[in-house]
Amino acid sequence: MSNPLKKLAGQTAIYGLGTVMPRILNYLLTPILTYEFSAAEFGINSELYAYISFLNVIFTYGMETAFFNFNSKLENKQDVFNTSFWSLLLSSTVFSGLLLLFTSNIANELSTPNAVYLPQFIVWSILIIATDAIAIIPFAKLRTEGKALKFSLLKLTNIIINFGLTIFFLKICKSSYDLCEVNSYAALYNPQIGIGYVFLSILIANVITLILLGNQLIGIKFSINLQLLKKMLSYAWPLIILGLAAMINDTLDKIIIKKLMLDKSEAQIAQGIYGACNKIAVLMSIFIQSFRFASEPFFFGKAKEKDSKQTYAIVMKYFIIFCLFLFLAMVMNLDWIQYILESHYREGLKVVPILLVAYLCLGVVYNQSIWYKLSGKTRFGAIIAITGAVITLVVNILFVPKYSYMACAWATLAAYGGMMLLSYILGQIYFPIKYNLRAISVYCFLAFSFYLISYLYSDINNTALKLILNNLWLILFVWIIYKMEFSTLKKLNSDGSNSTESN
Repeated sequence: MSNPLKKLAGQTAIYGLGTVMPRILNYLLTPILTYEFSAAEFGINSELYAYISFLNVIFTYGMETAFFNFNSKLENKQDVFNTSFWSLLLSSTVFSGLLLLFTSNIANELSTPNAVYLPQFIVWSILIIATDAIAIIPFAKLRTEGKALKFSLLKLTNIIINFGLTIFFLKICKSSYDLCEVNSYAALYNPQIGIGYVFLSILIANVITLILLGNQLIGIKFSINLQLLKKMLSYAWPLIILGLAAMINDTLDKIIIKKLMLDKSEAQIAQGIYGACNKIAVLMSIFIQSFRFASEPFFFGKAKEKDSKQTYAIVMKYFIIFCLFLFLAMVMNLDWIQYILESHYREGLKVVPILLVAYLCLGVVYNQSIWYKLSGKTRFGAIIAITGAVITLVVNILFVPKYSYMACAWATLAAYGGMMLLSYILGQIYFPIKYNLRAISVYCFLAFSFYLISYLYSDINNTALKLILNNLWLILFVWIIYKMEFSTLKKLNSDGSNSTESN
């Protein structure tokens, strides 16, 4: 048997090309946006992104996971592809058409200060959501066919176009306009649109991506198997609830600040600061997303093997180890990472460690989700996500009015931590997997202890000395992992056996 960890790591790395690299480019956009626009303007960006995330769940209604499930079980792969693709195309057209009819009403409801072009931003956002949904199944097909490199190159192309256009509008055109130059670049920039050019750039990139995905649709005919569609929707509907609840956990905080704070101008600023600092913590989310792209088809493919549960347990341990490394690497180097943000945003950096741990918990939830997806008990996924959503709502409603975005960060950690515990308990009842809790607990204790030790001397004025000390703790953590895990990894690599773990 081939080494499953090596295969999964390889797939994660390739998918990372299409997820990590784009997020890195997005990272490079963060300083541009924070240095070019005020926190209040950045707050508009954060809020609309949050609404886009919510509506993405509705537009896709769990069809991607349903596609993976039925594609792995049915012989007629083309029938599964046709049904899921045409279903999403038709529904996206209807949903986006309805939203476009009420653009002005939506803009009035948002009541965002100083956003003259908000209705236009909303139109672009709706079209972004629709194009995202239409591309879901062609991208999913590439994953099932094992075309990870093509998948990643298309994703990378999308973000390069997006990044390039954003730079073009906000640096070249804006600079020409600010310098009062009379040329075609200055003519393309409208200061009232401002940060809205980010949404226009995404929309153009999405349209080009759909064109590049066209060869996935060569020879496809309009065909919807209604009986199959009914089964797919029956499988997927709990995932819609799960997805909406997940979006409450992940993005509601960026909306609810403005709803709960009385001073809307101050709320818009808090929204911007929190959204910008969240961009730093999202590095953990980047790895989790790369892993999810690789692991979902991998887990489904391993399901029929007799040692699949052992494989899932091993994957979980090394996933957590890598997440702990990312956590330490980030928090130990915040003193220089902070310069990604303009100085007015840095007061919110204290949320970063909290959000990193929250995203780690979310990654564990994604790992554990395999039990209800494989057993067909997707309703439990909805229950877990709803529990997290309730925690998010309660904590935010109780504490945001007093503690602003700090309450949002703690609510995120409480929600994902609660989901992780509930998912583990239910999983051990319905699909028991023997995770190596002893080793996982030891590594978590080490990582968090090193962070707390570094916090004790955080007031040192010598930044260089502080960074040296911090990274010595990071090196020590890596060395301990190496000493404790090398023999297990060597065994897995040499004979592909995952029957035992040394820890």
